[in-house]
Amino acid sequence: MPALGYLDKVEQLLKKAENGTLSNAEFLILQSQDLAMLSRYEQAKALTITLLKKWLVEYKFQDWTQHATTPAKIGTPVTLAEKEERAEEIARLLGDNNYWHSHGRMIGINTLKDLLRLRIEDYSKDPVLQPLIRTYNDLTTEFIAKNGFKVFMHSRNYF
Repeated sequence: MPALGYLDKVEQLLKKAENGTLSNAEFLILQSQDLAMLSRYEQAKALTITLLKKWLVEYKFQDWTQHATTPAKIGTPVTLAEKEERAEEIARLLGDNNYWHSHGRMIGINTLKDLLRLRIEDYSKDPVLQPLIRTYNDLTTEFIAKNGFKVFMHSRNYF
């Protein structure tokens, strides 16, 4: 079970305890939680949000210099604070276990465009890029499967 599931369940039980509606069985479950592990999960969640925000601001939003979608702001300059606020919003939504209901759920391009309001280049409609990217993906996937890797990191220095 993903760490966010544990954090969500503990939060639910703590709210029930505050309201005085915690059952004896739920009390035992809450009491048996490893606080160090829960702290580790919270730290991992915070690190994920921090890294995603940093990546979005530095790379995804690097060319975002003028507002293009908010009617009242169209054409006005985008500040660093606005980029950071937008990155925080996206990171929080992506980490909302109650919204997605699954850790391994695929997030499609339409969700990224419509819900998260991200500008995404859809290579699937590009007759040059699409076969190149698919071929590269297939090659990488076969390489990982053939070698039985559970984790694989690709960089410009290693394939």
